[in-house]
Amino acid sequence: MKVFSATDIGQKRQMNQDYIYTSVEPVGNLPNLFVVADGMGGHNAGDFASRCSVSVLVDTVKKDKNFNPVKIIRSGIEEANREILAQSRQNETMAGMGTTMVAATVVGGYAYVANVGDSRLYLAREVLRQITQDHSLVAEMVRLGELSPEEARNHPDKNIITRAVGTAEDVKIDFFDIKLEPGDQLLMCSDGLSNMVSDRDILEILRTGPGENKAQELVDQANANGGKDNIAVIVIEPFTNEVKEC
Repeated sequence: MKVFSATDIGQKRQMNQDYIYTSVEPVGNLPNLFVVADGMGGHNAGDFASRCSVSVLVDTVKKDKNFNPVKIIRSGIEEANREILAQSRQNETMAGMGTTMVAATVVGGYAYVANVGDSRLYLAREVLRQITQDHSLVAEMVRLGELSPEEARNHPDKNIITRAVGTAEDVKIDFFDIKLEPGDQLLMCSDGLSNMVSDRDILEILRTGPGENKAQELVDQANANGGKDNIAVIVIEPFTNEVKEC
């Protein structure tokens, strides 16, 4: 397995509220763990929400005695939700803060994915396929047929999310599992990438860029296209170092 990651403040923001975590080594009973969080809230609140939620998730995973990856990740996100909500209630400057979160682990030939909000995980095979579903107002309008995907891309309400970690007592988490094939790549990112770079251009970079440069190339392309938000990228190549059987 090879993993490449990068994050950047972008061209318009004063602070980077995106946060990434990668570990190809075991984290508790998970063989590996990858997380992208995109914080929201004024001043330092969004930055705190993303960093704190990932820290709590990782600490919870390390202590979890379960062996089911979905249960482990669920517990971690639920604990992060409780902590962010508690902190926002204790500190006026952090009231209303929250964060998106997409987390993944690769176990054997499968990837197990969890998401809350509009940070995404894609599978790059022959085409680029979004695995997660955005929890946003505009995404819901697309699902209901009220907007086309093209109209949604530049809609003024695109950044209004309908689910986040730390904004309610109970957090609703979506889970997905993917059967992986040799040559597959997984891309995890915040909306600072997906809003700024087309699927076609993302796939082209994933296909042609040298492995160690792919994450940074995606960040650079988002900035070249305007960099209107913070950018976070993780590229996972699950089978890169495996020896093929004859």
